[in-house]
Amino acid sequence: METIAAGAELREREARLFDRLRDLPSLLVAYSGGVDSAYLAWAATRVLGDRALCVTADSPSYPERHRTMALTIARNFGLHHEIVRTEEIDRPEYRANEPDRCYHCKDELYTKLAALAEARSMAAVADGSNADDRGDYRPGRRAAREFGVISPLDEAELTKGDIRTLSREAGLPTWDEPASACLSSRIPYFSEVSEEKLRVIERAEDALRDLGFRVLRVRHHGELARIEIAREELPRLFEDGRADRAEAALRVLGFRYVTVDLRGYRLGSLNEGLKLRPV
Repeated sequence: METIAAGAELREREARLFDRLRDLPSLLVAYSGGVDSAYLAWAATRVLGDRALCVTADSPSYPERHRTMALTIARNFGLHHEIVRTEEIDRPEYRANEPDRCYHCKDELYTKLAALAEARSMAAVADGSNADDRGDYRPGRRAAREFGVISPLDEAELTKGDIRTLSREAGLPTWDEPASACLSSRIPYFSEVSEEKLRVIERAEDALRDLGFRVLRVRHHGELARIEIAREELPRLFEDGRADRAEAALRVLGFRYVTVDLRGYRLGSLNEGLKLRPV
């Protein structure tokens, strides 16, 4: 009975999402290709057709594998899709990498998306924030509020688990993708963000994926790389010479020291040294 009730509640939340989208004359979706934005892009396209424009922001902090995923989904699911270039890396406030870095990134993003929405006469701009994001530290939400960006998934009370379930039903390949974030999130606060660091981080994480790991981060601490791998995957790092191969690959990229965080991957680990309130 509990399973049936839970299924009915999910259908109710899904219906609320579709009703919300149906009320909009048109919509520009901030579409990164991650779990949440991919489902929102699919839902908006299903409801609004060509009146839904899905826009991917390309910048040095956006991993190539995410770009490939976004393009593949757009092609396979018939999304009305465009790419815009954002220049947050040129903003001194962003490069300084203080705890509000994400605000400056989103301010740049929504400046570009709002201008595009106005030029295309789109009724609103939407992001992929969901109900689980409310209590997290997300300074980018302040920029979203300032630009009047709506969050249909959150409004419909859809959680990350809900979105994964609905994405699987829709056939979206993102349904079981690990949580994703921009590459700048691997650099500790107050350590400058640079294109060189971002490329090194991307190549380091690609090297670990090539070794068979799925949920991971490489945190850039200057000469030291701190590897975070999901706890359930961590034992495999010390099997079949993977640790040695991982260290060699990261040393080639310029790291002098390579360490493993024994607590494994966890969301927002770089926030642990800060006293933060939800934004």
